[in-house]
Amino acid sequence: MEMSLLLVLGIGFVLGIKHALEPDHVIAVSTIASQSKKIWKSSLAGVFWGIGHTLTLLVFGIVLILLKDEIPEAWAMSLEFFVGIMLVYLGMTTLFSWKKAHEHVQSERSTYLKSTVIGVVHGLAGSAAMVLLTMSTIDFVWQGALYIIIFGVGTCLGMLLFTTILSIPFVTASSKKVNRSLIRMTGVVSTVFGIYYMYNLGVNERLFAIWFG
Repeated sequence: MEMSLLLVLGIGFVLGIKHALEPDHVIAVSTIASQSKKIWKSSLAGVFWGIGHTLTLLVFGIVLILLKDEIPEAWAMSLEFFVGIMLVYLGMTTLFSWKKAHEHVQSERSTYLKSTVIGVVHGLAGSAAMVLLTMSTIDFVWQGALYIIIFGVGTCLGMLLFTTILSIPFVTASSKKVNRSLIRMTGVVSTVFGIYYMYNLGVNERLFAIWFG
């Protein structure tokens, strides 16, 4: 394997770690971490987010690379808008669940499934940028697939580390009152950021003008 390709893959791995720590990703996964009573469970939730995210990027990326096509800007922005809707939904469900947080613990299967779905949504929203980046750095389809996989490994690692750190305050909270306060704060942050995310896309980025213009 040529040194230049190894360098590109190495950069892809680092970018994957950085990508995992984008605000919308972190906030979305934090709503899951806030509901967990075990650090390892939150950590695995982060990994499943990365798996869902990577699989989506890989499928859409390979298809678009083969077709030598791009996702239209309106579609890409609409998928990003859906991320905002998801953040508001996650925030609201977190806010309404805090009262029972000490009584109800999600099953491992539902937690991991939810994380995977969130990763898929983020993968759909990020597929346009990922394909553009991949097409600009590779010469063959197999290189593109390898790049996306390495990028995905980076995102899984980044999210694993971050969700592990993020879960510590929720697991080690000194009292139920503190734990409830942390959960409510997580819900508020997710809801507010989701509304801002949609407003920015719809108004500042003129997505609403594209939809209704």
